[in-house]
Amino acid sequence: MVFYFKARPEAGDYTIFMGLDKYENEELIKYGFPEDVWFHVDKMSSAHVYLRLHKGQTFDDIPEGVLEDCAQLVKANSIQGNKVNNVDVVYTPWHNLKKTASMDVGQVGFHNSKMVRTVKVEKRINEIVNRLNRTKVERKPDLKAEREAVNAVERAERKNQLREKKRREEMERLEKERQADLRSYKNLMVADKMTSNKDIASGHKTLQELEDDFM
Repeated sequence: MVFYFKARPEAGDYTIFMGLDKYENEELIKYGFPEDVWFHVDKMSSAHVYLRLHKGQTFDDIPEGVLEDCAQLVKANSIQGNKVNNVDVVYTPWHNLKKTASMDVGQVGFHNSKMVRTVKVEKRINEIVNRLNRTKVERKPDLKAEREAVNAVERAERKNQLREKKRREEMERLEKERQADLRSYKNLMVADKMTSNKDIASGHKTLQELEDDFM
């Protein structure tokens, strides 16, 4: 089961979600999207909360209000973190999550620690948590199928981009050939390399001259 939430509407259409338990977390780790950002209470047990950004955005583009929503939600879903003030919440892009065979179910590390950000949550703000909970929807998605559908779209886009690149390259090649032909034709038409009809005529005897020679 995965729980979906809507971030504050004035910030735009952002979806926040988290797994029911560590087994759903494992699936979310495995089948995440490139636009997903992962949140967790630092050095404490907590839910794995994700924010799905819009295409083209990075985790440095998260609106301040949406960041606060995610931080409050992950704190509220930490047994220990929910009870204390001044907790650190870490977040990083999904593709920076590192999973090895030796790790427990739901446990993750990072490929690059420099891509991990920290936000301090001084205290739980019930107004934010309650607002998010009112938007909560439970679903049991086929995460693998969703990821494969995204992969298929991305493959099609790459094929189209490659096809368009080849088309542009072919058009550029043809244009270069055309320009080369034009330059070659202009060289042939240079005045000092041309022979006029008068020049041709001067090099040949006239009909009268030929008749005189014959006589």
